[in-house]
Amino acid sequence: MLPFRLYAAVLFVLSISLLFPPFCIGIRSFPTRAIDGGDAFELASAAWARFSEAPDYRNGADCAVSMNKEMVSSCDPSLVHIAMTLDSEYLRGSVAAVHSVLKHASCPENVFFHFIAAEFDPASPRVLTQLVRSTFPSLNFKVYIFREDTVINLISSSIRQALENPLNYARNYLGDILGRCVDRVIYLDSDVLVVDDIHKLWNISLSGLRVIGAPEYCHANFTKYFTDGFWSDPVLSRVFSSRKPCYFNTGVMVMDLVRWRQGNYRKRIENWMELQRKRRIYDLGSLPPFLLVFAGNVEAIDHRWNQHGLGGDNVRGSCRSLHPGPVSLLHWSGKGKPWVRLESKNPCPLDHLWEPYDLYKPLRHHNAAKFQALSSISASTLIGFSSYLS
Repeated sequence: MLPFRLYAAVLFVLSISLLFPPFCIGIRSFPTRAIDGGDAFELASAAWARFSEAPDYRNGADCAVSMNKEMVSSCDPSLVHIAMTLDSEYLRGSVAAVHSVLKHASCPENVFFHFIAAEFDPASPRVLTQLVRSTFPSLNFKVYIFREDTVINLISSSIRQALENPLNYARNYLGDILGRCVDRVIYLDSDVLVVDDIHKLWNISLSGLRVIGAPEYCHANFTKYFTDGFWSDPVLSRVFSSRKPCYFNTGVMVMDLVRWRQGNYRKRIENWMELQRKRRIYDLGSLPPFLLVFAGNVEAIDHRWNQHGLGGDNVRGSCRSLHPGPVSLLHWSGKGKPWVRLESKNPCPLDHLWEPYDLYKPLRHHNAAKFQALSSISASTLIGFSSYLS
């Protein structure tokens, strides 16, 4: 006879397999509880734990308000759903991005954030959750754990090591990671600032059967995103024969997750990544597979929603200026990040536009009592996906 604990574990696994779809073999949940002594020490000593509490932004009089604010659901279709990655290296940027969204949103209480955290981040997903909660006490959000082995064997070397981070590929799996009740989401990189009402971006229509919307840049040299070997292969290059492909940046996308799931676009992207492992067809990281699948079939959003390239190119990180025209979103894509350049006292001129949204504070100015107070805050539920299957 099986020992009682083993028997109980088997029953738990079997029940989970019946409750959840086949792409999720197992779900690990962290019980709601206070931070223990070890976590409090990790939180208090971590370099990424130095943030001031953001102002409490509230809805205007014209905003539709949920009947039960205490039970805001991650499935609520009346909310603006935003997906972002969350990791210790870019946490300072993520916090500033969230701050900017809330500050400029007409209805900040009607925004829901879906954060994707890496399983093996130096700061545990549970601690990252506590940091978000302590910085934004009223924020509606959920943290999901991304299994790196989901994608690690599909990643090929890139021109910059940071582009090989498995978390960069989490956007490929949003249709699986987020609950099927989430029909639509805005994906944002961690190095952006939103300086306009996010509801305007949310309300953009995706015409026809288009799956994603993003600003397109048709003047860019599209050929440079793929190798000569790709373009010289008549079979591979034929993928664009029926389309007029334009470059778009995947750091800002409106995504129809219903159409994404129906078209199995996650698998389509993976197919190109598998080919890249066998034959070198591009040099950048997670961008080219998106171009291969979607370029020429993207809902063109106004350029104001992605003033990208402010981090410079992928090698030097040189300073850039704004593109002509109005600005709703600033994006420090490229090698240089504003928080790094500001910290090193060598900022680019536009980095000072990012600075007012920065909630980071040196530890010597931080109130140590804040960490003690965190021990009484309940942790949000974290959902962990064991694997994603076809």
